[in-house]
Amino acid sequence: MKFSSFFFFLFLFSMSINGQVGGENVYQFLNVSTSARQIALGGEILTLLDDVNQPTWNPSVISEEIDNKLSINYSSYLAGINMGSLNYAKTISRRFGTIHGSIKYLDYGNLIGADENGNETGNFNANDIAISVGYSFNLPWTNFYMGTNIKLINSNISNFTSTGIAADIALLYYNPYKTFNVTLVARNVGTQIKSFNGEIEKLPFKLALGASYKLDHVPLKWHLTIDNLQQWYVSVANPSEQTTDLEGNVTQEETGFIGNTLRHFIIGAELFPESVINLRLGYNFRRAAELKLQNARTFSGISFGFGIQMNKFKFNYAYSKFHSAANTSTFSLQIDLDRR
Repeated sequence: MKFSSFFFFLFLFSMSINGQVGGENVYQFLNVSTSARQIALGGEILTLLDDVNQPTWNPSVISEEIDNKLSINYSSYLAGINMGSLNYAKTISRRFGTIHGSIKYLDYGNLIGADENGNETGNFNANDIAISVGYSFNLPWTNFYMGTNIKLINSNISNFTSTGIAADIALLYYNPYKTFNVTLVARNVGTQIKSFNGEIEKLPFKLALGASYKLDHVPLKWHLTIDNLQQWYVSVANPSEQTTDLEGNVTQEETGFIGNTLRHFIIGAELFPESVINLRLGYNFRRAAELKLQNARTFSGISFGFGIQMNKFKFNYAYSKFHSAANTSTFSLQIDLDRR
Protein backbone atom coordinates (compact mmCIF):
# COMPACT_ATOMS: atom_id res chain seq x y z
CA MET A 1 0.00 0.00 0.00
CA LYS A 2 1.37 3.41 -0.92
CA PHE A 3 1.81 5.93 1.90
CA SER A 4 -0.61 8.39 0.30
CA SER A 5 -3.24 5.65 0.07
CA PHE A 6 -2.75 4.80 3.75
CA PHE A 7 -3.30 8.38 4.88
CA PHE A 8 -6.28 8.71 2.55
CA PHE A 9 -7.80 5.55 4.02
CA LEU A 10 -7.45 6.87 7.58
CA PHE A 11 -8.97 10.20 6.53
CA LEU A 12 -12.01 8.54 4.94
CA PHE A 13 -12.39 6.18 7.88
CA SER A 14 -12.36 9.02 10.40
CA MET A 15 -14.90 10.95 8.36
CA SER A 16 -17.20 7.92 8.26
CA ILE A 17 -17.31 7.69 12.05
CA ASN A 18 -19.19 10.21 14.16
CA GLY A 19 -16.32 10.31 16.60
CA GLN A 20 -17.30 11.69 19.97
CA VAL A 21 -14.72 13.15 22.28
CA GLY A 22 -15.84 12.34 25.79
CA GLY A 23 -18.72 11.04 27.88
CA GLU A 24 -20.70 9.67 24.93
CA ASN A 25 -18.93 6.37 24.25
CA VAL A 26 -18.31 3.14 26.05
CA TYR A 27 -14.86 2.06 27.38
CA GLN A 28 -13.59 5.62 27.86
CA PHE A 29 -10.79 4.27 30.06
CA LEU A 30 -8.97 3.22 26.87
CA ASN A 31 -8.07 6.88 26.32
CA VAL A 32 -6.64 7.44 29.80
CA SER A 33 -2.89 6.94 30.07
CA THR A 34 -1.27 4.98 32.90
CA SER A 35 2.35 5.83 32.01
CA ALA A 36 4.00 8.36 34.33
CA ARG A 37 6.35 9.54 31.59
CA GLN A 38 3.57 10.13 29.11
CA ILE A 39 1.33 11.84 31.68
CA ALA A 40 4.15 14.17 32.74
CA LEU A 41 4.50 15.25 29.10
CA GLY A 42 0.80 16.12 28.78
CA GLY A 43 -0.93 12.74 28.71
CA GLU A 44 -1.28 12.23 24.95
CA ILE A 45 2.31 12.07 23.65
CA LEU A 46 2.82 9.49 20.87
CA THR A 47 6.53 9.57 20.02
CA LEU A 48 8.38 7.89 22.90
CA LEU A 49 10.47 5.33 21.02
CA ASP A 50 12.37 3.80 23.95
CA ASP A 51 9.47 3.32 26.39
CA VAL A 52 7.77 -0.07 26.76
CA ASN A 53 4.58 1.70 27.86
CA GLN A 54 4.20 3.66 24.61
CA PRO A 55 2.96 0.86 22.28
CA THR A 56 -0.41 0.78 24.03
CA TRP A 57 -0.93 4.26 22.52
CA ASN A 58 1.13 3.88 19.37
CA PRO A 59 1.94 0.33 18.21
CA SER A 60 4.23 1.52 15.40
CA VAL A 61 7.00 2.21 17.98
CA ILE A 62 7.36 -1.49 18.83
CA SER A 63 10.98 -2.44 18.13
CA GLU A 64 14.01 -4.27 19.50
CA GLU A 65 14.78 -1.19 21.59
CA ILE A 66 12.14 -2.25 24.12
CA ASP A 67 13.00 -5.96 24.00
CA ASN A 68 12.64 -7.82 27.32
CA LYS A 69 11.55 -4.72 29.19
CA LEU A 70 8.78 -4.85 31.76
CA SER A 71 6.84 -1.95 33.25
CA ILE A 72 4.41 -1.63 36.13
CA ASN A 73 2.25 1.50 36.41
CA TYR A 74 -0.12 2.70 39.11
CA SER A 75 -2.21 5.82 39.68
CA SER A 76 -4.62 6.79 42.43
CA TYR A 77 -6.91 8.56 40.02
CA LEU A 78 -9.76 11.00 40.61
CA ALA A 79 -12.46 10.30 43.24
CA GLY A 80 -10.63 7.32 44.70
CA ILE A 81 -10.42 5.41 41.41
CA ASN A 82 -7.43 3.05 41.14
CA MET A 83 -5.79 2.52 37.77
CA GLY A 84 -2.78 0.63 36.55
CA SER A 85 -1.16 -1.42 33.80
CA LEU A 86 1.46 -4.04 33.08
CA ASN A 87 3.51 -3.94 29.85
CA TYR A 88 6.09 -6.29 28.37
CA ALA A 89 7.88 -6.64 25.02
CA LYS A 90 9.83 -9.57 23.60
CA THR A 91 11.81 -9.86 20.37
CA ILE A 92 11.05 -13.24 18.78
CA SER A 93 13.85 -12.98 16.21
CA ARG A 94 15.57 -10.33 14.13
CA ARG A 95 13.59 -11.41 11.09
CA PHE A 96 10.17 -11.67 12.74
CA GLY A 97 10.47 -8.67 15.07
CA THR A 98 9.05 -7.81 18.48
CA ILE A 99 5.73 -8.58 20.16
CA HIS A 100 4.25 -6.28 22.80
CA GLY A 101 1.66 -7.23 25.40
CA SER A 102 -0.29 -5.14 27.89
CA ILE A 103 -2.90 -5.49 30.62
CA LYS A 104 -4.70 -2.34 31.74
CA TYR A 105 -7.27 -2.07 34.53
CA LEU A 106 -9.40 0.57 36.18
CA ASP A 107 -11.20 -0.09 39.48
CA TYR A 108 -13.95 2.33 40.50
CA GLY A 109 -14.20 0.85 44.01
CA ASN A 110 -17.40 0.52 46.02
CA LEU A 111 -20.30 2.63 44.79
CA ILE A 112 -23.67 3.30 46.42
CA GLY A 113 -26.60 1.94 44.43
CA ALA A 114 -30.03 3.55 44.37
CA ASP A 115 -33.35 3.04 42.58
CA GLU A 116 -35.21 5.58 40.46
CA ASN A 117 -36.70 7.14 43.61
CA GLY A 118 -33.33 7.68 45.25
CA ASN A 119 -33.68 4.82 47.75
CA GLU A 120 -30.35 3.17 48.44
CA THR A 121 -30.13 -0.47 47.36
CA GLY A 122 -26.68 -1.27 48.71
CA ASN A 123 -23.13 -1.08 47.41
CA PHE A 124 -21.81 -2.43 44.14
CA ASN A 125 -18.47 -2.61 42.30
CA ALA A 126 -17.41 -1.47 38.83
CA ASN A 127 -14.22 -2.11 36.91
CA ASP A 128 -12.72 -2.14 33.41
CA ILE A 129 -9.92 -4.24 31.95
CA ALA A 130 -8.24 -4.40 28.53
CA ILE A 131 -5.72 -6.96 27.27
CA SER A 132 -3.78 -6.05 24.15
CA VAL A 133 -1.16 -7.59 21.86
CA GLY A 134 0.79 -5.45 19.39
CA TYR A 135 3.20 -5.84 16.50
CA SER A 136 5.09 -3.47 14.21
CA PHE A 137 7.14 -3.88 11.03
CA ASN A 138 9.32 -1.76 8.78
CA LEU A 139 7.91 -1.03 5.34
CA PRO A 140 10.67 -2.31 2.98
CA TRP A 141 13.33 0.16 1.81
CA THR A 142 11.79 3.05 3.75
CA ASN A 143 11.99 4.80 7.12
CA PHE A 144 8.30 4.10 7.75
CA TYR A 145 7.02 1.64 10.34
CA MET A 146 3.48 0.33 10.58
CA GLY A 147 1.98 -1.21 13.71
CA THR A 148 -1.25 -2.49 15.15
CA ASN A 149 -2.71 -3.50 18.52
CA ILE A 150 -5.57 -5.95 19.02
CA LYS A 151 -7.47 -5.36 22.27
CA LEU A 152 -9.98 -7.47 24.17
CA ILE A 153 -12.07 -5.34 26.52
CA ASN A 154 -14.27 -6.23 29.50
CA SER A 155 -16.33 -3.87 31.63
CA ASN A 156 -18.40 -4.69 34.72
CA ILE A 157 -20.96 -2.52 36.51
CA SER A 158 -22.61 -4.43 39.36
CA ASN A 159 -24.15 -7.52 37.69
CA PHE A 160 -24.02 -5.99 34.18
CA THR A 161 -21.18 -6.98 31.87
CA SER A 162 -19.98 -5.76 28.49
CA THR A 163 -17.23 -7.10 26.24
CA GLY A 164 -15.66 -5.63 23.12
CA ILE A 165 -12.82 -5.86 20.66
CA ALA A 166 -10.77 -3.00 19.20
CA ALA A 167 -7.63 -2.27 17.22
CA ASP A 168 -5.11 0.54 16.97
CA ILE A 169 -3.43 1.27 13.63
CA ALA A 170 -0.37 3.51 13.38
CA LEU A 171 2.24 4.74 10.93
CA LEU A 172 5.60 6.13 12.09
CA TYR A 173 8.38 7.96 10.24
CA TYR A 174 11.68 7.38 12.02
CA ASN A 175 15.19 7.93 10.72
CA PRO A 176 18.02 7.33 13.24
CA TYR A 177 20.05 10.04 11.53
CA LYS A 178 17.34 12.66 11.94
CA THR A 179 16.43 14.59 15.10
CA PHE A 180 12.67 14.38 14.52
CA ASN A 181 9.98 11.76 13.98
CA VAL A 182 6.32 11.92 13.03
CA THR A 183 3.44 9.51 13.57
CA LEU A 184 -0.25 9.12 12.74
CA VAL A 185 -2.39 6.93 15.01
CA ALA A 186 -5.98 5.68 14.74
CA ARG A 187 -7.08 4.30 18.11
CA ASN A 188 -9.97 2.13 19.28
CA VAL A 189 -11.33 0.98 15.93
CA GLY A 190 -13.81 -1.71 16.96
CA THR A 191 -17.16 -2.67 18.38
CA GLN A 192 -18.94 -4.12 21.37
CA ILE A 193 -19.47 -7.87 21.25
CA LYS A 194 -21.82 -7.82 24.22
CA SER A 195 -23.48 -4.64 25.48
CA PHE A 196 -24.74 -3.80 28.96
CA ASN A 197 -28.43 -3.59 28.06
CA GLY A 198 -28.76 -4.92 24.52
CA GLU A 199 -27.96 -1.59 22.86
CA ILE A 200 -24.61 -1.46 21.07
CA GLU A 201 -22.58 1.66 21.95
CA LYS A 202 -19.71 3.23 20.05
CA LEU A 203 -16.11 2.92 21.12
CA PRO A 204 -14.05 6.09 21.81
CA PHE A 205 -12.34 6.29 18.41
CA LYS A 206 -9.48 8.77 18.13
CA LEU A 207 -7.26 9.98 15.31
CA ALA A 208 -4.10 11.83 16.33
CA LEU A 209 -0.93 13.21 14.77
CA GLY A 210 2.23 13.31 16.85
CA ALA A 211 5.78 14.60 16.40
CA SER A 212 8.95 15.13 18.38
CA TYR A 213 12.12 17.11 17.83
CA LYS A 214 15.43 16.94 19.69
CA LEU A 215 17.57 20.05 19.73
CA ASP A 216 21.10 19.64 18.40
CA HIS A 217 23.10 21.49 21.04
CA VAL A 218 20.72 21.51 24.01
CA PRO A 219 19.68 18.35 25.93
CA LEU A 220 15.99 19.06 25.31
CA LYS A 221 13.37 17.14 23.35
CA TRP A 222 10.02 18.64 22.34
CA HIS A 223 6.84 16.63 21.84
CA LEU A 224 3.65 17.74 20.12
CA THR A 225 0.32 15.98 19.62
CA ILE A 226 -2.67 17.20 17.60
CA ASP A 227 -5.50 15.16 19.07
CA ASN A 228 -9.11 14.34 18.11
CA LEU A 229 -8.67 14.91 14.38
CA GLN A 230 -11.78 12.79 13.80
CA GLN A 231 -13.93 15.62 15.19
CA TRP A 232 -12.75 19.15 14.70
CA TYR A 233 -15.20 20.95 17.01
CA VAL A 234 -14.38 19.61 20.48
CA SER A 235 -15.10 22.68 22.60
CA VAL A 236 -17.42 22.32 25.60
CA ALA A 237 -18.66 25.42 27.42
CA ASN A 238 -17.03 25.94 30.82
CA PRO A 239 -19.79 26.57 33.43
CA SER A 240 -17.39 28.81 35.32
CA GLU A 241 -17.33 31.19 32.35
CA GLN A 242 -21.11 31.69 32.06
CA THR A 243 -22.58 35.06 33.06
CA THR A 244 -26.00 36.08 34.40
CA ASP A 245 -27.50 39.54 33.91
CA LEU A 246 -29.82 41.39 36.27
CA GLU A 247 -32.86 39.81 34.63
CA GLY A 248 -31.58 36.30 35.20
CA ASN A 249 -30.61 35.59 31.60
CA VAL A 250 -27.68 33.18 31.41
CA THR A 251 -25.04 33.54 28.68
CA GLN A 252 -22.86 30.51 28.02
CA GLU A 253 -19.19 30.71 27.05
CA GLU A 254 -18.66 30.86 23.29
CA THR A 255 -15.50 29.38 21.84
CA GLY A 256 -14.09 30.82 18.63
CA PHE A 257 -11.99 29.18 15.95
CA ILE A 258 -8.65 29.80 17.69
CA GLY A 259 -9.93 28.57 21.05
CA ASN A 260 -11.27 25.37 19.54
CA THR A 261 -8.10 24.83 17.50
CA LEU A 262 -5.88 25.11 20.58
CA ARG A 263 -7.98 22.47 22.33
CA HIS A 264 -6.51 19.90 19.95
CA PHE A 265 -2.91 20.57 21.04
CA ILE A 266 -0.83 18.92 23.73
CA ILE A 267 2.81 19.88 24.15
CA GLY A 268 5.59 18.40 26.24
CA ALA A 269 9.28 18.97 26.88
CA GLU A 270 11.85 16.55 28.26
CA LEU A 271 15.12 17.85 29.66
CA PHE A 272 18.12 15.48 29.61
CA PRO A 273 16.09 12.82 27.72
CA GLU A 274 19.05 10.42 27.44
CA SER A 275 20.57 10.98 30.88
CA VAL A 276 20.22 9.13 34.19
CA ILE A 277 17.83 11.81 35.45
CA ASN A 278 15.12 13.29 33.21
CA LEU A 279 12.87 16.27 33.93
CA ARG A 280 9.52 16.61 32.13
CA LEU A 281 6.81 19.21 31.67
CA GLY A 282 3.55 19.10 29.71
CA TYR A 283 0.52 21.22 28.93
CA ASN A 284 -2.93 20.09 27.75
CA PHE A 285 -4.74 23.10 26.24
CA ARG A 286 -8.20 21.53 26.28
CA ARG A 287 -8.03 20.50 29.91
CA ALA A 288 -6.76 23.94 30.86
CA ALA A 289 -9.59 25.74 29.05
CA GLU A 290 -12.46 23.57 30.25
CA LEU A 291 -11.46 23.21 33.90
CA LYS A 292 -10.38 26.76 34.70
CA LEU A 293 -12.23 28.95 37.20
CA GLN A 294 -13.12 32.62 36.95
CA ASN A 295 -10.78 34.95 38.82
CA ALA A 296 -8.68 32.07 40.13
CA ARG A 297 -5.50 30.32 39.06
CA THR A 298 -6.11 26.59 39.02
CA PHE A 299 -3.09 25.60 36.88
CA SER A 300 -5.34 23.09 35.11
CA GLY A 301 -3.72 21.37 32.17
CA ILE A 302 -0.20 21.45 33.61
CA SER A 303 1.68 18.25 34.34
CA PHE A 304 5.27 17.56 35.30
CA GLY A 305 7.48 14.77 36.53
CA PHE A 306 10.86 13.11 36.47
CA GLY A 307 12.62 9.85 35.74
CA ILE A 308 15.57 8.24 37.53
CA GLN A 309 17.64 5.38 36.08
CA MET A 310 19.12 2.95 38.63
CA ASN A 311 20.96 0.14 36.83
CA LYS A 312 18.23 -2.14 35.41
CA PHE A 313 15.43 -0.13 37.01
CA LYS A 314 13.93 3.17 35.90
CA PHE A 315 11.48 4.97 38.19
CA ASN A 316 9.13 7.57 36.68
CA TYR A 317 6.78 9.92 38.50
CA ALA A 318 4.14 12.33 37.20
CA TYR A 319 1.94 14.94 38.83
CA SER A 320 -0.97 16.23 36.78
CA LYS A 321 -3.26 19.10 37.71
CA PHE A 322 -6.90 18.81 36.69
CA HIS A 323 -8.57 21.40 38.91
CA SER A 324 -8.00 23.36 42.10
CA ALA A 325 -9.78 20.49 43.90
CA ALA A 326 -8.31 17.56 41.98
CA ASN A 327 -4.89 16.29 40.98
CA THR A 328 -3.30 12.90 40.44
CA SER A 329 0.05 11.24 40.99
CA THR A 330 1.24 8.38 38.78
CA PHE A 331 4.09 5.98 39.48
CA SER A 332 5.87 3.76 36.95
CA LEU A 333 8.67 1.25 37.35
CA GLN A 334 10.40 -0.01 34.21
CA ILE A 335 12.73 -3.03 34.45
CA ASP A 336 15.28 -4.00 31.80
CA LEU A 337 15.44 -7.78 32.29
CA ASP A 338 18.58 -8.09 30.12
CA ARG A 339 20.57 -5.63 32.17
CA ARG A 340 22.57 -6.69 35.24
